[in-house]
Amino acid sequence: MSSIMALLSVGVRTASSFAPPTVAKLGVRATTARFMSDSASPSPPMPYDDEKMPFYALGTNLAMQVGGAGNFKTLLEQDEMDIVLEAFCDNLKGTATADSRQVLMTFGPALNKILQERTANIVDRVKKDGDEFLQNFLDCNDEAVKTDSGLVYCPMKEGEGKQPTTDNTVEVHYHGQLTDGTVFDSSVDRGQTISFPLSGVIKGWQEGLAMMKEGGKATLVIPSDLAYGDAGSGETIPPGATLKFEVELFKVS
Repeated sequence: MSSIMALLSVGVRTASSFAPPTVAKLGVRATTARFMSDSASPSPPMPYDDEKMPFYALGTNLAMQVGGAGNFKTLLEQDEMDIVLEAFCDNLKGTATADSRQVLMTFGPALNKILQERTANIVDRVKKDGDEFLQNFLDCNDEAVKTDSGLVYCPMKEGEGKQPTTDNTVEVHYHGQLTDGTVFDSSVDRGQTISFPLSGVIKGWQEGLAMMKEGGKATLVIPSDLAYGDAGSGETIPPGATLKFEVELFKVS
């Protein structure tokens, strides 16, 4: 969402930004190319030959810079999407009949209001779904406990080694999912553990890992206010999302 606004505001430096900037907190690891871990899967054929594909790549890059199809499909109706694409093509080709700066200055505030209202509704729905998922997880797992902060911790295997604090660096395996089961990041899938300072990750990880010991494994269900909040994170984690992690703690240093 913030990436859409950032791109829109580039064209008019004299106008105020259409939305306040958002900064996603550092998570377990920024994953900008998860498809790299799926290299074993067969690739679909490219739409053009090798000579033309670099230009297709440019279009792909421009689309990804504004958040990919996911944000637009969520926020816009199909006829609205068609208008967006028409304006994009007209301005890119230089065939637009309206002055681009005047368009942004005149209709930017209305656009801002529409997107903010629609985003707020989406975030509320995602948070509600997260609350229901969290409660259902508690109901289905007798070992699970909910802490005062709202984190749900469910031990899968008790460890016997050191117990970390935010002063420590930890080595872990993790498997991160959205409440619909979508895997957004996984060191398990990549086949490689990861080490990081515990002080540098989201609050839900800080609290959850501090409840574990070396050699232990647990499931963490992290509400959005202990994860990435209303900002979300890139294309992989929606605003307001509750996250589920299976975490195995190997080493505390």
